[in-house]
Parts: sequence; C-alpha cells; structure tokens
Amino acid sequence: MNSLNDEGVPTFDVEAGGALGPDTHERLREIAARYPQPSSALLPMLHYVQSVEGCVTPAGIEACADVLDIEAAEVTAVATFYTMYKRRPMGDYHVGVCTNTLCAIMGGDAILHRLKEHLDVGNDETTEDGRITLEHVECNAACDYAPVVMVNWEFMDNQTPESAVQLVEDLRAGREVHSTRGPRICTWREAERVLAGFPDDRADEGPVAGPASLVGLQLAREQGWRAPGGDRSGRTSRRSDDAVAATEQSDTNRAESESKVQETTGDQAGAQGALFDDETDE
Repeated sequence: MNSLNDEGVPTFDVEAGGALGPDTHERLREIAARYPQPSSALLPMLHYVQSVEGCVTPAGIEACADVLDIEAAEVTAVATFYTMYKRRPMGDYHVGVCTNTLCAIMGGDAILHRLKEHLDVGNDETTEDGRITLEHVECNAACDYAPVVMVNWEFMDNQTPESAVQLVEDLRAGREVHSTRGPRICTWREAERVLAGFPDDRADEGPVAGPASLVGLQLAREQGWRAPGGDRSGRTSRRSDDAVAATEQSDTNRAESESKVQETTGDQAGAQGALFDDETDE
C-alpha cells in the first residue's frame, strides 16, 4: 500500500530505479506534441509509463515532469488522484469486479468473494505467479449486463462465480480469451499502451453492442418508429405545423402557469406586509 510521508504527500511502494531509457522519453515527447497545451498530455503519458514500468514509478513521474517542464509533485498529484493509475506493479491481467449496487445484488459480491478464495489474494493484490491482479471496482457503465467483470478494461458480461473462476484460469494458462463486447484480451501493459494513444489494430474486433443494448432499436424497427425530422443527408427537416402548434401551446400554458404562481406569491407577500404594518401601528 502507498502511504503518506511527514508532509502528507503520497509515497510509492515501488523503489526508485534508474531513469527511463531514451526511447521512452521520445515516446513521451511524441504524446506531448499532440496537444496545444503540452500539460494536457499528462494522462496518456502516465498510461504510457505504466505500459513500460507496469505501474507509475518514481522514474516515470520524473520523466513526465521533465518532458512537460512541471514539478514532480504536480505529476504525483494526478497519479494519486485517478484510480486507473497504479502505484505498485500490476499483474499481466487486471481483473476488476464491479461491486456497485446493481452488480452487487446480481452477484458481484459473490464473484469477488469466490475469486479472492480461488486466487488466494485480497482486494488490489496480485497472485504469486504475477498473472492476475484482483480489484473491486465501481460502476463500469454496463448495468444491463450485470454482474460485470472487466479484464484490462474490456467487458466480460453476465458473469457468475463459476464463469469468473474459469475466466481467470484461462488467463493464467495463456489461453486466448475474447471480451463479450470487444476484442481479444491483451496484457495489462499492452492495454496501457493503447490508452496512451498507440493503437493495436484490435478496435474493430468482436461485437461493440450486445442484445440488451439493442432492445430499444429492435422495438423501434418492429413498431416502425422513427426519430422526428432529418433526412438521409443529415439535415433536419422543418417540423410539421401541428408539432409547432403543440410546442407553442405548451409554452403558452407554462407561461400562464408561471404567471399565476407569481401573482399568488405577490398577493401573499402583500398580505404579509399589510399584517406587519398593522402590528407595527398597534
């Protein structure tokens, strides 16, 4: 675990090693050059550091600070704020079990408990073979597929304790694993390189949407529903007279309602003022 020094600044579990190599510095400068304000590149730069070092190391912090010409403390402040930046070495596969409300009641808590027992690790710990880092994570924005597990930020939907155990065993054995809605699962460092802005040509692998996400579209097609306005060129067509009239009537009704509220409020205020004057005269 990282701790605080005497000045209340987070320290890192990873011992400071030598400076990063020239190739890493060159990549960091390449990332910084993408942005009008170089400091805006700090987030992807930290991801690139993790792709090289396996986590955010003191050497990585110094390298980012040097490239951006800012203080190391400024880099540390960012690296210790966001949970995607890790302060100790990660395993080859980061397995995140969602334990937010919906996933939890659908089985997320049971999945996390089973994986802790099966892998013999606690939260945010790595197996002895260095293959799996287990962590409970907050909402993955995939509630329609609860309970959800993520491997290196790729979705594994509708999991059970049994399927989650099989998942980590496949990963440990080096078997090819595919995301439910995405590409083949790569290693943690490979995923961090992608997050730094260096594509791995897997973006178009696998489905990008599952059945639960497409129910609304399917229902609309069955019912013949279409979005109002617009044509094939993408231009928004003029609304019908009925639609315009309905909108205008709605605006009128709302304005009248607001006027009545204001009149009532004004009458009440006047009555209260008169009462106050009477009490003062007495």
